[in-house]
Amino acid sequence: MSNIVIATRESRLAMWQAEHVKGLLQERGHTVSLLGMTTRGDQILDRSLSKVGGKGLFVKELELALEEGRADIAVHSLKDVPMDLPEGFALACVLEREDPRDALVSPHHASLDDLPQGAVIGTSSLRRVVLLRALRPDVRIEPLRGNLDTRLRKLDEGQYDAIVLAAAGLKRLGLESRIRQTFEPDTMLPAAGQGALGIEVRADRNDLIALLAPLSSRRDWLATAAERAVSRAMGGSCSMPLAAHARWQPDGGLRIDAAWGDPEGTQPLVRVHASADASDFAEAGALGDDAARMLRAAGAH
Repeated sequence: MSNIVIATRESRLAMWQAEHVKGLLQERGHTVSLLGMTTRGDQILDRSLSKVGGKGLFVKELELALEEGRADIAVHSLKDVPMDLPEGFALACVLEREDPRDALVSPHHASLDDLPQGAVIGTSSLRRVVLLRALRPDVRIEPLRGNLDTRLRKLDEGQYDAIVLAAAGLKRLGLESRIRQTFEPDTMLPAAGQGALGIEVRADRNDLIALLAPLSSRRDWLATAAERAVSRAMGGSCSMPLAAHARWQPDGGLRIDAAWGDPEGTQPLVRVHASADASDFAEAGALGDDAARMLRAAGAH
């Protein structure tokens, strides 16, 4: 191709992700340029995503650029990509995953356990709300929107005692030193696709799908496909407090853990796990479907 145009959001983290893909493609001899865009998800900061249309607000403008031919590919944080893409679009690949875990950031406290009673924690993720509430029912959890730099600024201004962010974003921007505690999945289960980058194209662009294939990590794509299958089967969106995380086991099988919480706090946290061989996407999807059935059987809805 003469030039590959990447559509990307203009936040610092999104630009890092796009530059990362640009570098990988340039290493393979391609000419690449970026098309920076501001999405509705970036513009609406006074309301939670679940109230204004969900995570798809971060990708719709990028998809329009693909549809109109202004861009060839779009780079997304996979956890922001709706479980079912609009007709005519396809996920071309999932890159090797960064750390999928959540991280606690705080100027004065070394861990979640170290926070005093009544401390204020910032997050706008319903998943994190229900998981934090299960771990520390005595703290106050307040909404926190904005890109990563905005969230850190609000913390540093004293609006919160601590905030919870994806470890991957902090590491990608060289901010790993801000992390005070990294939550193991057994403590705080990540969101489906967290830490992974996905590349979206028009479904008819077989040339791009073939060109992008070498960038893909099949193991991470299968693992995230199982996670996304849980969300799809549960009707998952950012308005559902759902977690799903898959890990490859020493025996070669794939284990998936899933959790659902009641945002009203009237029902206990539900956690399930399932394991299976997952050598292809059908098997990975079936594993995710099994986990969703187990969640519903345990009371999730």
